[in-house]
Amino acid sequence: MRRAGLILEGGGTRGVFTAGVLDYFMEQKLYLPYVIGVSAGACNAVNYVSRQPGRMKTCTIDFLEAGSYVGFRNLVKNHSLFNMDLIFDIFPNKIIPFDYDTFFSSRQTCVLTATNCLTGRAAYLTERRSRERLMAACRASASLPIVSPMVEVDGIPLLDGGVADSIPIRKALHDGVKKNVVILTRQAGYRKPPARRSLRMARLLYQKYPYLIRAIKNRAYYYNQTMELLEELEARGHILVIRPQVPVVKNTEDNVKVLTDFYNHGYEYAKDNFSQVTEYLRR
Repeated sequence: MRRAGLILEGGGTRGVFTAGVLDYFMEQKLYLPYVIGVSAGACNAVNYVSRQPGRMKTCTIDFLEAGSYVGFRNLVKNHSLFNMDLIFDIFPNKIIPFDYDTFFSSRQTCVLTATNCLTGRAAYLTERRSRERLMAACRASASLPIVSPMVEVDGIPLLDGGVADSIPIRKALHDGVKKNVVILTRQAGYRKPPARRSLRMARLLYQKYPYLIRAIKNRAYYYNQTMELLEELEARGHILVIRPQVPVVKNTEDNVKVLTDFYNHGYEYAKDNFSQVTEYLRR
């Protein structure tokens, strides 16, 4: 039975907070045996398992000084709000090399969460051999509905994992993980409002995918249910939650200073509370 795991929420460029936390964990050689991530959390997850501190910061923040990979210019040119070819092909394979060898040889379990567009349910993906399939799974997990094209993995169209399972605590518990450190990218007490504009767009774009439309419609309800579960488990001491203590950034933030400050907040928060994390894991 796996004893401890990390659950990593997404949130676009808010994921730099998680990157800061994980960079400190890696500096302290804290590697938990089970990791599950969603969207930007999936990107953080693979960098954690490949043991590359600073890589997420380089991809997300440092590269912005050379040219933005997020914005409506990308939406027009690449049919995606984020330049996905840059993030999941050029970065890992050319500019900011991803350590595939370390990732594939790791004994850690790494689960990447996407949404199956045919069923509207979460798809939990793992990969131990194929570089192409691993990056396709990451790309699928981070492909936002409406502003990103679907990504096929094993012939199945997938989109952002946050649609079906934004914070997969139930999956971790089902997999036998008893000690869970949950890293969120929203402040305490956050609740997701019902989808309105995105639901109208989804009904226009995804007429062939009725279960995906239903998942988008119900996303806020299930997200808020999960938040209530997390708060209950946290109050009982069954999980440890790390979340921002300052106002959060936009999920498409492209200001280098703003993102750097948010990254530093995650790093410093992990540093200040590291003894609490290790004490929880020892109990």
